[in-house]
Amino acid sequence: MTENKTKETEKSVEDFINAVEDQKKRQDSFELLKLFQEVSGFEPKMWGDSIIGFGSYHYKYASGREGDFLLIGFSPRKNAISLYLSCDIEGQHASILSKLGKFKNGKSCLYVNKLEDINIEVLIDLVKASMDFTLKKYPNQS
Repeated sequence: MTENKTKETEKSVEDFINAVEDQKKRQDSFELLKLFQEVSGFEPKMWGDSIIGFGSYHYKYASGREGDFLLIGFSPRKNAISLYLSCDIEGQHASILSKLGKFKNGKSCLYVNKLEDINIEVLIDLVKASMDFTLKKYPNQS
């Protein structure tokens, strides 16, 4: 069974953000850091070399594959800020997402260019929905 490559590390979150070259992305990252910590109640941790995660959960698939992953998180990437949220984008959370603003989405993340492009109150609702969705799917986690 293959092991998850993205794991929690002891690297400094602040050092990572301070090393972000783009000043606007760095500023937005510090704002997201505060927002995600306040909404989740979890301390930020580095996951791998470039993802800031809050909380974690243990998953186990029907195939037998299992591991640990961040509950919510983000990463200031070169092209956009990746927001790692697990929610039902096309189902029960579609109405929330429709109010977010300017973004692109992937399989398990949303991409925003800058925080001014999105509605922060809607992001807070999405973060909460993501946490609820994941913790219902994988109960007894933190």
